[in-house]
Amino acid sequence: MIPLHRPAADEDLLRLCAERSESIRRLGATSKAAQDQWRAAKAAKNGIRALLLRMAPGVERCMYCLDSVGTDIDHFEPKSRRPLRTFCWHNHLLACSRCNSNYKRTEYPCDAFGQCLLIDPSVDDPADHLTLLAASGEFEARTRKGEETLRVFGLNRPELLMGRQDAYIKCRDVMTAWHGYVREGDHAEAELRARALHREPFADVLRALEELARLPHARLVLGDELSEAAAAWLAASTLPVAAEDTPRAVPRSRSETPAPVSSSTPP
Repeated sequence: MIPLHRPAADEDLLRLCAERSESIRRLGATSKAAQDQWRAAKAAKNGIRALLLRMAPGVERCMYCLDSVGTDIDHFEPKSRRPLRTFCWHNHLLACSRCNSNYKRTEYPCDAFGQCLLIDPSVDDPADHLTLLAASGEFEARTRKGEETLRVFGLNRPELLMGRQDAYIKCRDVMTAWHGYVREGDHAEAELRARALHREPFADVLRALEELARLPHARLVLGDELSEAAAAWLAASTLPVAAEDTPRAVPRSRSETPAPVSSSTPP
């Protein structure tokens, strides 16, 4: 998981969602009413999905595992638990079918005070609750919220561990190649590699590598070549957008960039 920027929904989408919420209220605010209204709400769902796709990391990745393409609109707090939040824009995230249907399903663990114990990447910084060991691909929980998130989403399942291990090798190699092109002054080739890194699955691996590069002993952990490349990557990511003839800055990932919001009614 990585932090995600949630854009504001436009007035047309908010109106569509409010109308559906009112229908659920009139029907008794039951789980069945919520399910029926959600099933029939083609226009509202199209608008919600369009916004989620723009805020998703990489190439429309699942916001939980960051591996598979996000196919499902997940209700973070399940419809069955809080029917009147069925159409709340802040209650929607993009998930792959495996995370949504095989793991999370209707789970929504809470503490004794009723506070949710799952990480919402559009609200929380997952790094406050989870530590990713980049080379092994394993997450370690730092808090109870981290523990419950690992359990509910199965974030340490074998295929994700292997995927993150592969992603670490790719990040390491591509970042080193990027640095080589930067030093040669071939900024067009460097930018292609930077964009490729941001499109890769497992964006949390890239973020973990960036955090390792910030350590005082980064050179001991990453080695000379990778630590130099990562330091240059971090420095470039803080630069303003460069002129066309010297594209030095690292492109920001879509999850870090506020998404444009359509003013037209969703189809």
